Amino acid sequence: MEKTRVFGPVPSRRLGKSVGINNIPPKICTYSCVYCQLGRSLKMVADRQVYYDPNDLSAEAEEKIKNAGFNNEPIDYLTIVPDGEPTLDINLGKLIDLLKPSGFKVAVITNSTLLNMPDVRQDLSKADWVSVKIDTLDEKIWRKTDRPHKKVVFDSMLNGISAFSREYSGHLVTETMLVRDLNDDIENLRKVAEFIREIRPSAAYLSIPTRPPAEKWVEGPDEQTVNRAYQIFRDHSLTTEYLIGYEGNEFAYTGNIEADILSITSVHPMREDAVKAYLKKAGGTFSAIEKMLKENKIVISEYNNDRFYLRKLMKR
Repeated sequence: MEKTRVFGPVPSRRLGKSVGINNIPPKICTYSCVYCQLGRSLKMVADRQVYYDPNDLSAEAEEKIKNAGFNNEPIDYLTIVPDGEPTLDINLGKLIDLLKPSGFKVAVITNSTLLNMPDVRQDLSKADWVSVKIDTLDEKIWRKTDRPHKKVVFDSMLNGISAFSREYSGHLVTETMLVRDLNDDIENLRKVAEFIREIRPSAAYLSIPTRPPAEKWVEGPDEQTVNRAYQIFRDHSLTTEYLIGYEGNEFAYTGNIEADILSITSVHPMREDAVKAYLKKAGGTFSAIEKMLKENKIVISEYNNDRFYLRKLMKR
């Protein structure tokens, strides 16, 4: 376990090439989300504690950076993304301070549960990039979906997210995990979009379960619902992208039309006129799209009388 506390660089949709830093022992969390790919939480806590020595973690990260350089592997971010909730680590701020001299930007992915605490917000404010989780604005849905520790108070958490957004000067993004028949209805999506608009993140990411979840009954929404969620977020003037487990390539013409279309539509739906414009740029014809439709690699979804093309979602 000690050797896996720092890993990578690994490809990340949001962060390019990322060195991951696991500052919490496996599955110690404030949540036990029904969709978690790591399974149910082994220990649920809501108080900050000392876990690993931040000096040891920093030294391991430094070694990983050296190895990456030796192998000519680029690094874009050092990402604190443990198998639990990173803000439970009382030494989080010190760890970020120790990582900064490396010259790489530091990112933290949090579930937002402890943002009502000023010391947590202060620690996170040291990071260059922070992702906060916002799955729902309905407390009943939140309890069914994220299954929080009894000490976590829903309204206080939301107030903490708002407070952090006002105080933070770095790159703030949000992530919303969509679960079929739990939080994917129009009313919930509109409320989430309204709240996210108020905190003004750089980007709002929509996720679906793409790996085996903690509870076997959990499923992701279908393509129509995912497209509707995307359009609702865009209707609220949010810069929106998908996170559906496909890392892909850069989103420009690379010489392979099918690879490009699959890469682009795994991040956001392409309106039909955008597809035609891309094909013109790439010197291709619409037969390439028809082929992918026939092979069930992409699907069509309609919203507000426009036709969109989406990557076919993975099914378990």
